[in-house]
Amino acid sequence: MKNFALIGAAGFVAPRHMKAIKETDNNLVSALDPNDSVGIIDSYFPQASFFTSFERFDRHIDKLRHTDKKVDYFSVCSPNYLHDAHCRFALRNDADVICEKPLVLNPWNIDALEKVEKETNRKIFNILQLRQHESIMQLKEKVDQSPADHIFDIDLSYFTSRGAWYHVSWKGDNEKSGGVATNIGVHFFDMLTWIFGDVQKNVVHIHDKDKAAGYLELKRARVRWYLSVDIEVLPVLVRAKGMSTYRSITIDGEEIEFSSGFTDLHTKCYQAILEGNGHACSEVRPAIQIVHDIRNAEAIGKLGDYHPLL
Repeated sequence: MKNFALIGAAGFVAPRHMKAIKETDNNLVSALDPNDSVGIIDSYFPQASFFTSFERFDRHIDKLRHTDKKVDYFSVCSPNYLHDAHCRFALRNDADVICEKPLVLNPWNIDALEKVEKETNRKIFNILQLRQHESIMQLKEKVDQSPADHIFDIDLSYFTSRGAWYHVSWKGDNEKSGGVATNIGVHFFDMLTWIFGDVQKNVVHIHDKDKAAGYLELKRARVRWYLSVDIEVLPVLVRAKGMSTYRSITIDGEEIEFSSGFTDLHTKCYQAILEGNGHACSEVRPAIQIVHDIRNAEAIGKLGDYHPLL
């Protein structure tokens, strides 16, 4: 049994990490979050120590280093712009790290983390949950077995509506979240480069506070993508069913079944990491480069000019 500490316990994704720690038969010994709305911990690890002060948490972690509750892994679920610092904190406390996406906001931040990994002889592992999704794994197998010169045409849409709170929170601040393409899209870009290869061209058509869209040319694919947190973008039929999320991936005109299968992906990621098959920093570099370039590109068009849903 491994001991875990959780940084960022009050956010949307933290319960998935708690569940994964529990389902892999490990123990959460401590958690940190400046927000104390963390009653969800009771569902998994009610005995875990909890702190709202980083300084007290730091002192507690140091004390644990000299006991049988020494932390083996830190799970980092804090706001995007803090992942870098919290990963370094974990490494320097003689522990490995499991970090939510995105690992960092800029490609050069990866270089700095890899340096600390070498200094501490510890590792950072990334949550790349789509690589564990059954449909995506089948798609990769299909692509790998197809003729090497075949270029796939892909349309990717992901709409997940968010309320007014989103733009007031850190998620609505590009400096902290990286913008909508980073916050909700980085794992899709990781999936695309994992399956279809390196980026050849990256064009941004729109990138504003609640939506982004563009065109990617990969080694083996031409990709039109559209991401949004605006409820008005959801297809009418989806809204009529009371649903708040819509995912669609078509490959050469064929829809990939992608509406379900997300429940246990974090647990599968944890299992792979604990079995020695985790995804290292180097594996996230292509996706981090893509979202960095999107964030810093000049948008050149309008969605209606090219996107099939509009």
